[in-house]
Amino acid sequence: MVIATLLFSAAVIGFSFSTVLWLSMIFIFLAGMGMMLQTASSNTILQTIVSDEMRGRIMSLYIMAFIGMAPFGSLLAGFLASRIDAQNTLRIGGFCCVAGAALFALKLPALRNIIRPIYVQKGFIEEVTQGIESATELTIPPED
Repeated sequence: MVIATLLFSAAVIGFSFSTVLWLSMIFIFLAGMGMMLQTASSNTILQTIVSDEMRGRIMSLYIMAFIGMAPFGSLLAGFLASRIDAQNTLRIGGFCCVAGAALFALKLPALRNIIRPIYVQKGFIEEVTQGIESATELTIPPED
């Protein structure tokens, strides 16, 4: 998720500096890819760590956070763009995303410590661990 957010951030910042159409299209493609990777990753984590009876409630909060807050972000971006121009607004947004990714990266070890017991309880990690162990067992090759 950190890498996807950094990809999105770098692409938005690059797009803000671009004046060439084909280069701008590449930056927008990369920004969309980073955004979709981050969104899919966070959605997957949320749905796997909550209990079945709470999944609907969590997903409604998730959708509200992404879709419900977008008009407020658009309002702020429009206000900034009218004051400092669109390119600088994109740069500010991109650097805010870099700061958010850095903060998330700092909090990631604590988040992993919280999520790991849930994944072990649900059996996700145990299956992966067993698969890796069986695939990496040392075997003695037959002698010719």
